[in-house]
Amino acid sequence: MALINQDNVTRRIGKRILQNKILKWLFFLATTFGIVVLAVLLYRIFTQGFGYLNADFFTNFASRRPEDAGIKAAIFGTIWLMAVTGPVSIILGVGCAIYLELYAKKNKFTRLIQMNISNLAGVPSIVFGLLGLTVFVRMLEMGRSVMAGGLTMSLLILPIIVVAAQEALRAVPKELQEASYGMGATKWQTIRRVILPAAIPGIITGAILALSRAVGETAPLIMIGALTFVAFVPESVWSGFTVMPIQIFNWTSRPQADFHDVAAAGIIVLLVMLLIMNSIAIIIRNKFSKRY
Repeated sequence: MALINQDNVTRRIGKRILQNKILKWLFFLATTFGIVVLAVLLYRIFTQGFGYLNADFFTNFASRRPEDAGIKAAIFGTIWLMAVTGPVSIILGVGCAIYLELYAKKNKFTRLIQMNISNLAGVPSIVFGLLGLTVFVRMLEMGRSVMAGGLTMSLLILPIIVVAAQEALRAVPKELQEASYGMGATKWQTIRRVILPAAIPGIITGAILALSRAVGETAPLIMIGALTFVAFVPESVWSGFTVMPIQIFNWTSRPQADFHDVAAAGIIVLLVMLLIMNSIAIIIRNKFSKRY
């Protein structure tokens, strides 16, 4: 009887070892496939567009000739758009998360709000474009301005920031809050001096990832009427604008092959901008993680 049990245990151990090896190689192949696809994509983009990365590419406006085409208007338009989208979405998103997590009573109404916020994070971006077109462009008569585009993109990424901020607030140990209350601090003092500093790494990470999505979105901006051919830099939040994804899309839709190389150069610039944004998020997260 003991030998039979020992044989069963040996078979089970061998089966688990084999299963572990199969899963290990399966995950390795999946990772390798993703890396190879990314490497091929980056190789093609850099080999096509690197030749167009020069000073004129950053100082010229859009042109009908590929050798004179530049991305200046798109870069400044993207910066202006993020200057509106960032503060609006972060302030509203973090404020909403603080209220839902630390002030609102846990009842059916707040659960309904929470469920709707989570669902909004998965709504297609073009739906927010239709909302921005109806509310900001037509109802509030903002026109095809940076302000209308920034508010539309804020609505798009607001649910993502709310969910990320809520998760960051929940991750703060309850002992820290109780210790603050025990020392006589008010609720707002506890939030401002204890909870928020400890939750900042998660909040900033979620906000930067959400803004990175906003930088790469085109559908909502096309719906509100963002321009595809711009030969000027926005002077205020009420000016017309274009952004880098729309400009890249415009170049790729041209029949001339040289414009595809110009689009590859624009993609390189967009990738560098996203890498800088994500690097800033990592630096801020590491800084506050060491402090708290």
